[in-house]
Amino acid sequence: MFYGLSKFFKNILPKTLFYRALLIVAVPVIILQLIITIVFFDSLWIKTNKGMTKALVNEINTFIEVYNNEIYDKEEITKLFSVYQDLNIEFVENEKFIYEYDKRWFSPIDRTLRRELKSRFGNDNFWFNTTNYKELIDLRIRSQKGYFRFLVPRDRVTSSSARIFALWITVPAIIVVLISLVFLKNQTRPITRLAKAAEKFGRGEEIEEFKPSGAAEIRQAGYEFDKMRKRIIRHLNQRSEMLSGISHDLRTPLTRMKLQLAFIKDQALSNKLSEDILEMEKMLNEYLQFTSSSYLEKDKRFNLSELLFEVIDKYNNENIKKNLAPKIYFNGRKNLIQRCINNLIDNAIKYAEEVNVELIKKDENLFIKIDDNGPGIPEEEYDNVFKPFYKIDKGRAGAKSSVGLGLSIASDIIRSHGGNIKLERSKMNGLGIKIFLPT
Repeated sequence: MFYGLSKFFKNILPKTLFYRALLIVAVPVIILQLIITIVFFDSLWIKTNKGMTKALVNEINTFIEVYNNEIYDKEEITKLFSVYQDLNIEFVENEKFIYEYDKRWFSPIDRTLRRELKSRFGNDNFWFNTTNYKELIDLRIRSQKGYFRFLVPRDRVTSSSARIFALWITVPAIIVVLISLVFLKNQTRPITRLAKAAEKFGRGEEIEEFKPSGAAEIRQAGYEFDKMRKRIIRHLNQRSEMLSGISHDLRTPLTRMKLQLAFIKDQALSNKLSEDILEMEKMLNEYLQFTSSSYLEKDKRFNLSELLFEVIDKYNNENIKKNLAPKIYFNGRKNLIQRCINNLIDNAIKYAEEVNVELIKKDENLFIKIDDNGPGIPEEEYDNVFKPFYKIDKGRAGAKSSVGLGLSIASDIIRSHGGNIKLERSKMNGLGIKIFLPT
């Protein structure tokens, strides 16, 4: 039961910190205003209106009693009450008295007036209407051979201080909430900046020097994030510099080995050694490609459809079919996306005869599909092939020159752009690669 209630409240509560904090500020203010309003309405406004209505009904009753007394002049009495009691009085000679009226239960004025008239004159001896006139109340009391009609000013039964009180209680509350909006926005802005900086850094984008701001706790989180960012960048730079040095050191002996191959008279032996050297160079290039830093390139808007056209046309292979939506623009690192597509198409044409590349845009999201008719990959290996240097013995892993970095590099590039990549069985009974990129 309690779990269900907790889940219900979690679903209806706002998800962002700004609106939750605003709710914490606004709800107590609103509850306090409601309590004050109810107390005022009950203790002051209703009681005051009840007293004013009771006084009016007593005046009307007094007038009727005096009017029915034969010792007084009826016209003189009517004139006196009209002048001194602010009552517009008219006697209508009509024995048929209609007492049915609209009982507006939601109106405090109608309820109070009805209660007082009922207690004084009975159920079927009065009729009134508070809506026919803007500033007057039409009130009728049954009498002999007709009825009295009273036009009473509305302020005789209601207090004008209620409007002033409502104004004073509402305007300050609105001002307090507006001031709270400004201060809360200033408090949540540093958190939003920190989240955006973390998101950009997670995608591999270069961010400017991050300056923490806001409350002490938020500043502390910002300082720790900045320290972590600098440590990661320093680690990546050290790794790249180390592998660059290794690359330089290894290329020198490889070059000497290439020169020495020219002096070997045994051509078969020379060819085998040459193949091994070429394979070592290719492996070395793939290692450097995997460890190369992506922070050097900045995001820019480019035509993804055009990029895919160019990449596919460079292969000059009729077996690569394409179905690309025209003029699809994407904001990202163009060279990395090109490297990713190259790796995936290289893998496809290495193991398959036919390849199909498709670019689709759905609901502001981009999908790139690369299908082939090759041997495919076992489903239980779908997650493993994205690991660096992982190779399987079946299907597509038989190439001697492969070092198991192609899919790992492609996955790293796509995820750094906030996207996702997954493998599936293609419609051509080979491997299908589906790439999702958010726009």
